[in-house]
Amino acid sequence: MLKVGLTGGIGAGKSEVSRLLVACGAVLIDADRIAREVVEPGTPGLAAVVDAFGPDVLTADGTLDRPKLGSIVFADPEKLAVLNSIVHPLVGARSRELEEAAAEDAVVVHDVPLLAENGLAGLYDVVIVVDASPETQLDRLVRLRGMTEEDARARMAAQATREKRREIADVVIDNDVPLEELRRRVRDVWADLEHRAHAAGDSSRQPRE
Repeated sequence: MLKVGLTGGIGAGKSEVSRLLVACGAVLIDADRIAREVVEPGTPGLAAVVDAFGPDVLTADGTLDRPKLGSIVFADPEKLAVLNSIVHPLVGARSRELEEAAAEDAVVVHDVPLLAENGLAGLYDVVIVVDASPETQLDRLVRLRGMTEEDARARMAAQATREKRREIADVVIDNDVPLEELRRRVRDVWADLEHRAHAAGDSSRQPRE
């Protein structure tokens, strides 16, 4: 099994790259999706969040009011740390379950938006960074996601710098390109990942002396 960490700045196109990798045959473990699942109604995660922040963080139908919780934690680093201490272990445990269920020769891609920010590069055999210029990121956030330019710049500034992400990269996928060129680049990366996975599998099957 080859464990791949996939990250990139907001608006860089990481989601498109993860989709293309899945189309090639990767097993995708999406940290954002799991973070939503572990606080769904009826979960211990949601119960712990309510214990920590009170019932006001729930909507009328009992689901987590994410905008309300976000307004609380992002204005207070200590409260954000409390939330992370609840959610991160649950996400980690679920990610390990999904990883262990994958085939022995699988390429498992962990889509982790804050990989660089949280110092997680060492958890993976290969780190892929999807990279785009700040101008491209800003254009996509405003034009495709409907953000104001001010909001988009603030979201970009809250993340690791482009240089910090590139420092931890084993592979950089340039996404300042048309989609067809991105597809070609991802296919090349996939061929390399498959080669690494097979090499790792062969070495693990060598008889021990």
